[in-house]
Amino acid sequence: MTDGLDFGKTILDRQPFNRFVGFTLTRLDEGGAEMRLEVGDDHKQERGFVHGGVMAAMADTTLTYAAGVQMGPVLTSEFKINYVRPGIGDRLIARAEVVAKGRTQAVCQCRIFVENEGAEKLCAIAQGTIVAVPA
Repeated sequence: MTDGLDFGKTILDRQPFNRFVGFTLTRLDEGGAEMRLEVGDDHKQERGFVHGGVMAAMADTTLTYAAGVQMGPVLTSEFKINYVRPGIGDRLIARAEVVAKGRTQAVCQCRIFVENEGAEKLCAIAQGTIVAVPA
């Protein structure tokens, strides 16, 4: 199991979709993962909120990083997301942690916050099952 922010950033740089959307990995250690996204017009739906698909992709990615630092190569087996507030703000911050882990799978949770003028507000909560895959 490898940890380290630099290693995580290397993996993120190899993922064209995540580069396209603009996710930035800001923390990766045994305690979990954090990603950020500077919100632009391309991330919004017609009412000016961050699109739910952007938040779902961010949650999925952050969940896998939280598990991967403890388990090595992983994939998402399933996840769900609850949107609790519209994503209206300057930045999204996703924080994920492993809640329970076995030999081949982990259950992880992710909270996504929207930051506006320095204040964070919870806008989504996700939970997923992450499975280990051969290297």
